[in-house]
Amino acid sequence: MTHKKSKVAITHNLDIGKAIQEALGHFNLKPLFRGKIVALHPNDTLADENDKTAVTQPDTLRAVLRCIKQFEPRALVVTGGSGAGETDEIFRAAGLMDVIESEGVEFHDHNRPPFKNVTLDYGRHPEVFGPQKSIKVNARVLEYERLIAVNQLKVHETATVTMALKNIAMSFPAADYYGHPRHAKKHKNYFFADMHSYIAAMAKTFPIDLAITVGHPAMIGLGPIGGHTVETGLCIASADPLAADVTGAFLLGFRTQAVRHLWEAAKLKLGGSDVDEFEFPALDIKKAFSIFTKAAYGKAIDPEHA
Repeated sequence: MTHKKSKVAITHNLDIGKAIQEALGHFNLKPLFRGKIVALHPNDTLADENDKTAVTQPDTLRAVLRCIKQFEPRALVVTGGSGAGETDEIFRAAGLMDVIESEGVEFHDHNRPPFKNVTLDYGRHPEVFGPQKSIKVNARVLEYERLIAVNQLKVHETATVTMALKNIAMSFPAADYYGHPRHAKKHKNYFFADMHSYIAAMAKTFPIDLAITVGHPAMIGLGPIGGHTVETGLCIASADPLAADVTGAFLLGFRTQAVRHLWEAAKLKLGGSDVDEFEFPALDIKKAFSIFTKAAYGKAIDPEHA
């Protein structure tokens, strides 16, 4: 039996909207989204008037919304749940609410009640994984039929990298229940005690249907906020979110085994985990790595064994 390769489209254009459109053009997405309730979650960690670099940018959100509208979803919802502050305030500070209103799509803050309890799926060997056994989520989250994670390409001081899997895992737990920020522990949780196992379990429990990660801007040196940001014009897209994250991690300098939640997600068989086996229909991984390193470090690097 032939093993089907994970397909990851990497595109490059300093007009990020064009990069996104080109990347999504490599997938047959209409059957996936047509007639469905589609939720799109941008990165909404923290933004204010002084610094908006850690979150999804307005032109990124607009481009993704316009692409997805073409596939005729029954409903298109921008769902947010910041862990550092009030979601609507962060969306407004970042300029994302203006996009939502002008594009005529729904905004939903999934930090709010009513809450429902969801048992996390750790696969066949739950004793091997983390202590967080269930989470409280907003009830609307359970109504979404398709989930799109729109992410920034960033390093993270605890999770190593933060892209699709991390974006959803740390946003869906309702902060009105757990506290703003979530580590305030208004109610007991173990999100930070074993973050990697928790992220892997969340990826299994709440499957992502499409991952779109952009280096517009990318963040290196420190993250998820306050790091050095660089404009790369790169977009990574895949219907295999683990493969998309593995690709993004590679650009940041990490193989799968160096990022434990990606390694654990691979053990749960959630997607492709070997960048050497992926299908790249647009830019190949060596070219993308060269573009990224040139933008980030001022010197294009040709990765050995890529």
